[in-house]
Amino acid sequence: MHFSTCCELLVVITTLCYGAPSRSANTCGYETCNLGDPSKLNVHIVAHTHDDVGWLKTVDQYFYGARNDIQHAAVQYILDSVIIALDENPDRRFIYVEVGFFWRWWNQQTGDIQTKVQQFVNEGRLEFISGGWCMNDEASTHYNSIIDQHTLGAEFIRQAFGECGRPKIGWQIDPFGHSREQASLFAQMGFDGLFFGRADYEDIQTRNRTKTREMVWKASANLGEQSWLFTGILPNGYGAPNSFCFDYRCSDNPIMDDNRRFDLNVQERVRSFIQAAHDEAAGYATNHIIMTFGGDFQYEDANQNFKNLDKLIKYVNAEVYINNLQ
Repeated sequence: MHFSTCCELLVVITTLCYGAPSRSANTCGYETCNLGDPSKLNVHIVAHTHDDVGWLKTVDQYFYGARNDIQHAAVQYILDSVIIALDENPDRRFIYVEVGFFWRWWNQQTGDIQTKVQQFVNEGRLEFISGGWCMNDEASTHYNSIIDQHTLGAEFIRQAFGECGRPKIGWQIDPFGHSREQASLFAQMGFDGLFFGRADYEDIQTRNRTKTREMVWKASANLGEQSWLFTGILPNGYGAPNSFCFDYRCSDNPIMDDNRRFDLNVQERVRSFIQAAHDEAAGYATNHIIMTFGGDFQYEDANQNFKNLDKLIKYVNAEVYINNLQ
């Protein structure tokens, strides 16, 4: 997916993974990856939802959508909606993290739905990230608890989805601080990378200036390379770029593209996205950057998110096509 502006070229990719030259159909893992064009800035769009397994409400209330007067959140509807949206368009991709919620949802599904979800996993269209029962805190948790809750989640994924379901990336996007031991444990679990969303603002400023938002974390002084882990600090916390939140919870404008009407914004949206990509790329040393599209309990209406993402990618592609002809 290509576009250009001001003689600068980009590639926009809907992705779940990092590490292969091309994408193959009907397969999982890194074989599904598309790393774009080495001569362009490659923008990897990751659609996701962050679903706290207990915070302001109980786990039951979060799953079913009870006590929405406290916080509107209903994970069962998020998963229902995402599966429908993935089924409508085979180009769509989604990641999911909190197995404690997914396990409850899975056990309520018909055999037909379970088979369809297994197909999405086998085709690399739905991917489990981290794979723990929850996204654990890092400040007050004991390493035994971290191992146990990831074992519980990983065993469910193995039984339900086999090797194609095995998580390969750590996803600690919401804990308020990060421990060296967490990274070391992820490396020893066989993960290939770790992404997190929160860091001190002065650290982020320094990393933006020195292009070190990505690094190899040497997480243990005793284990050597066994504890080394590729680590990235996400560019927008874990949300979408400014003005590009398409969830029903947000107030950003949708992509308006009916050429028979007057309130159109396609050109402005495309150019704003291009600018956001270049601004973000300033903090990275390579021509590959990640863009998260999601947030707390988002995608309860997955169609609203994906419909606008589909349009954004479509018109960005059209922009590069027209510019390349000129």
